Amino acid sequence: MKVVHSIQELRDHLRGQNRVSFVPTMGNLHEGHLALMKLARQHGDPVVASIFVNRLQFGPSEDFDRYPRTLAQDIEKLERDRDVYVLFAPDEREMYPEPQNYRVRPPDDLGDILEGEFRPGFFTGVCTVVLKLFSCVQPRVAVFGKKDYQQLMIVRAMCRQFQLPVEIVAHETVRAADGLALSSRNRFLSDAERAEAPRLYAELQALQQQLGAGHRDPVALEAQATAALAARGWQVDYIAVRRRRDLKAPDDADIAGGEPLVALAAAKLGTTRLIDNLEL
Repeated sequence: MKVVHSIQELRDHLRGQNRVSFVPTMGNLHEGHLALMKLARQHGDPVVASIFVNRLQFGPSEDFDRYPRTLAQDIEKLERDRDVYVLFAPDEREMYPEPQNYRVRPPDDLGDILEGEFRPGFFTGVCTVVLKLFSCVQPRVAVFGKKDYQQLMIVRAMCRQFQLPVEIVAHETVRAADGLALSSRNRFLSDAERAEAPRLYAELQALQQQLGAGHRDPVALEAQATAALAARGWQVDYIAVRRRRDLKAPDDADIAGGEPLVALAAAKLGTTRLIDNLEL
């Protein structure tokens, strides 16, 4: 595996390649990330991964400085699995040699709801860095995880509207045996919090079961799940049932007509904010 830190080095290694498969990450790699690399290998060759903690997508009170940076260990994991040909690991000066005044802002009706409501500017930061990484790597395929469901939708829409020649491939959320979605932030959970953390997914499963059993009031089910988590000490940002195609709230006709839905959740346990989702 080649490890490069500059855009010029990256382009030198990829010159003439037209089947590049790309996995952008912020590092602190876990089995979920490594699963993305394996899927990327099935869709192209060579596989390029990136590790870059993107300041633009962190709010002023968020955990940019605290976000785990484990480049040496990440390299060991990628070399062990042998799925990645080039790892692009730039620093901030390489990615942003001058202030990034040009930014990509998604439409309000998709970018300012759910995660966008609770993390203002987050998706502008995501879209800007993803577009810049695509420009650097020039992939034919890029692989993203479904755990970040809204992000996946926004990146797909960005590629479609800008006519980017990049196919976005989604990988199912990778979970621990107890159901907790794998995340780099899970390491911040105490032992007691880690034992409690799978309840977020369990509440989404309960909501799914109730809808499947004939309940037709998703708003009431959202409130029920929120109250159940709050009673156990969670600080819930949202639990929301939405249409998969546009993340808008379903109406009665959607429910009656079998519109494909997804339940999305974000909640804080102690000081650690967790997100999850479940297609219904």
